[in-house]
Amino acid sequence: MSTVLSHGLGHEAVEPDWAPLTGPEVADVLGGPARIVWRSPRPLSAAALVDAGRRLFVKRHHVSVRSLEGLAEEHAFLRHLRSRGAPVVEVVSATGRGEWVYEVHTAGVGTDLYRDARSWSPFTSCGHAREAGAALAGLHLAAVGFDAPRRRVQPLVSSFTIFAGPDPVTALHRYVDARPALADALSGRSWQDDLERLHLPYHQVLAPHLDALEALWTHNDWHASNLLWDTTRTPATVATALDMGLSDRTTAVHDLAVALERNVVQWLDLPSGRVRVHLDHLDALLDGYHAVRPLTPAERAALPALLPLVNAEFALSEMDYFHGVTGSAVNTALAYAYFTEHTEWFGGPAGRRLLDHLRNRLERLG
Repeated sequence: MSTVLSHGLGHEAVEPDWAPLTGPEVADVLGGPARIVWRSPRPLSAAALVDAGRRLFVKRHHVSVRSLEGLAEEHAFLRHLRSRGAPVVEVVSATGRGEWVYEVHTAGVGTDLYRDARSWSPFTSCGHAREAGAALAGLHLAAVGFDAPRRRVQPLVSSFTIFAGPDPVTALHRYVDARPALADALSGRSWQDDLERLHLPYHQVLAPHLDALEALWTHNDWHASNLLWDTTRTPATVATALDMGLSDRTTAVHDLAVALERNVVQWLDLPSGRVRVHLDHLDALLDGYHAVRPLTPAERAALPALLPLVNAEFALSEMDYFHGVTGSAVNTALAYAYFTEHTEWFGGPAGRRLLDHLRNRLERLG
């Protein structure tokens, strides 16, 4: 088998943390002949498209990342979405094999136009951004009525707890106390001072609107590479939404902020000091979303304050993973930089321009 490289936390491909899936391994999980046709370069698990008489998607997790109980949370959400007509994949099975947990899904319909796209890379057109916004709004409408509680404590979940209430300082301490590996990773870092300096000013703007934001289970990783496309239409439309691995109970506008953060700002450029921002894609994604599910006044007021905060909690979850599971000091440090430097960027000239543009656009939507 040829070497399978993984997407790293920068522009370069890296050796994967998890050994790629093998043909015999997949055949054992599926209980019959299977042929791997493509291996995912995503770094946080091992996954592949498989031909087993029908096209399936198989993903392997270490039990320290996902237990069967943890997978059951996101699979229940998927089943609810499918019952409401949302274009998501079907859960086929979830099984354990020693220290590994495997999940199997249908492959979904549509063309994977962004198969090799890294996180924080842009759409290829405003048309795609607009359709992605419309599809996200449709997913949020389908999610209504799924009233499961927040997910249990586990790595790599994009939750909304620290900034969701009136006291983020206490909430952050509670978040860290529940994750011993994260507490150890934060030791020696000025995380409490950084919270006060960088994040609390945005939370002060957000806080008056929090009570008006309804809780909702959300996708939390709405990036172009997690969408399959119907290319028979012009422009192409979203045919399938993939990967509920980061999903949790947050709010619709939090998920919209994640979508903007993932697709509009090219964060991998941050070390160069010249971060590219796609304001035309921001406009298109917002327009597509608002046309299907109009934003409430509280959501329009909250969104500019949420955008600088929305990656912070997931960055801490990544620190928990990199320090406690893979043991990578380099990636743990990068994740802490995501916790601080993403928010800090919004206080600079380019970030302020983005937020001003967003406020003006939201005023026009209203």
